[in-house]
Amino acid sequence: MVRRIGFKDYTEALSLLVRREASETLNAIPPWRALALPERKALRIEALPPLLRTPDAARGSAILDGRFSFCGDTLELEDTSQSPWIRALPSREFASRLHSFVWLRDLLACEDEAAPELACQLTDQWIEAMGGWNGFAWSPDVLPTRITAWLEAGEVLFSGEAGHQRLVSLDRQIRHLKRTASLASDGRKRLRAAYALSLGGLCLSECAPQGAAGLALLTQELARQVHADGGHVSRSPEAAADTLIDLVTLDAAAEAANQTLPEPIRKAIDRMAPLVRFFRMNDGGLACFHGGGAGDRKAIEAALSGSRTGERSFGFAPHSGYHRAEAGGATVLLDAGTPPGGALGTDAHASALSMEFSAAGGRIIVNCGWTDDQPHSWRQVVRATAAHSTLTLEETSSCRLLPPRGARALLGPRFASGPGQVTARRTEEEIGLWLEASHDGYRETLGLMHRRRVFLAADGGDMRGEDALSRPVEDGPPEDPEAHIRFAIRFHLHPGVRASLSRDAMSALLVLPTGDGWRFRTDGGPVRIERSVWLGGTGAPVRTSQLVIQGEAEPYGAGERPPNRVRWAFQRLGRVGNATGKNSG
Repeated sequence: MVRRIGFKDYTEALSLLVRREASETLNAIPPWRALALPERKALRIEALPPLLRTPDAARGSAILDGRFSFCGDTLELEDTSQSPWIRALPSREFASRLHSFVWLRDLLACEDEAAPELACQLTDQWIEAMGGWNGFAWSPDVLPTRITAWLEAGEVLFSGEAGHQRLVSLDRQIRHLKRTASLASDGRKRLRAAYALSLGGLCLSECAPQGAAGLALLTQELARQVHADGGHVSRSPEAAADTLIDLVTLDAAAEAANQTLPEPIRKAIDRMAPLVRFFRMNDGGLACFHGGGAGDRKAIEAALSGSRTGERSFGFAPHSGYHRAEAGGATVLLDAGTPPGGALGTDAHASALSMEFSAAGGRIIVNCGWTDDQPHSWRQVVRATAAHSTLTLEETSSCRLLPPRGARALLGPRFASGPGQVTARRTEEEIGLWLEASHDGYRETLGLMHRRRVFLAADGGDMRGEDALSRPVEDGPPEDPEAHIRFAIRFHLHPGVRASLSRDAMSALLVLPTGDGWRFRTDGGPVRIERSVWLGGTGAPVRTSQLVIQGEAEPYGAGERPPNRVRWAFQRLGRVGNATGKNSG
């Protein structure tokens, strides 16, 4: 275990805070805004971006009825003529989603002639209430998504005289973003700011200087944030996929404007596309690690089809810290890296050696996952080790969060400490593939190392493994050799999987939605089926279940025998249920 926060973290966070406060204070002065952002009337759209992301027509229909639902909260208007921009909003997360206009594509996807009219009305009401200045709505973490959403809406917003007034507002927002993009939160949000600025410059010919600045910032941030293997430094598969979708969208907009993106950006697309394929499970969605969910399958497929890398695949992402095993329609992804540090650590998960497993019939083993539209009350819960398919000791996590007060107010919910060393290796044989990894996240606090071995047979019908706990010899004997340490090994099941225990509770039958059956068994039983939740989808949290093996480890064990070694296996049975996943017996 290593301490993950140093003096540099404090200085960087304080510097960003001071620069943001100075920017907000200056822009709150009307004469300064008039001088810095004068209105320009001669504006025209040069090109428009394609809409790759999938709209949610059901949410759009709700907005037509006056209901805005984000992050587990709902704002209801008595009628659609009311303005949501002058109402008290349920939470900061809700406000961010509302002011970023992420819902605009959902509204315009409705097959209702009132949808475009309402979209224009809500945009005009926003301009009236917030178009001059608002510190939150114009912040560099919210503004870029709104710019992108308005450009994606295209002619619906910008046709006619009223449309020109919206274009004038958009122009001011793009010019403001040029001055504040570097103040966006580090990681995905700063990339998003650079992307929106670049897109604005390509789409509005008068914003070409802003676009050039955006492309320069985007080139700089891609070099800093995208690993050589194509992964994002946050280690989130969804962050990598979202970045790829943005870059492919930007490339299409550049082509429509008869321009070519800088070569470093095009090379970033080529690096990221194979890595996004690496993270895809059998259903086309992404594995859920480090603050990401399954993602937008259609958008991911569209982005990958627009890349130049073909179907190139690999089994190990060395910089991103993941291993993949694939055989006979089965796929295993193993987290074999340390959590990201610095500002990127605010979304990291304590997920060392966690895994996801899917078969031809669908996902079987998952992590609880996360998407930004989930209720914020779940955010810190799903970052814990217990929310992942791995082993926990004494119901604690392999990483420790900063305490709620003090430094956390400045640095955000970063990990104060976590695994300092995660090692992994793979062995490919004719009969199948072995993955073996270990981490030291519990070594300092509880004196034990965790090692996980996973084997996937060549036909994909047998996935087995073992979890072992050992005390390093160099650490010497434990203080109390009689003090056993409680452990729990969890396998969270996808909501589509139905589980039932055998009579001796040493195995369980798992039935997928297709009716395909898998048998789970262990020598460390009994097995328990407990409640769980999955937040990796696009909707609200979904109830599911988890398989749990509990025991007490010896503090001096070598991990070669029980109780410090637990073996388990998932074996394919064939069709045992109907197409809804219910047992046929």
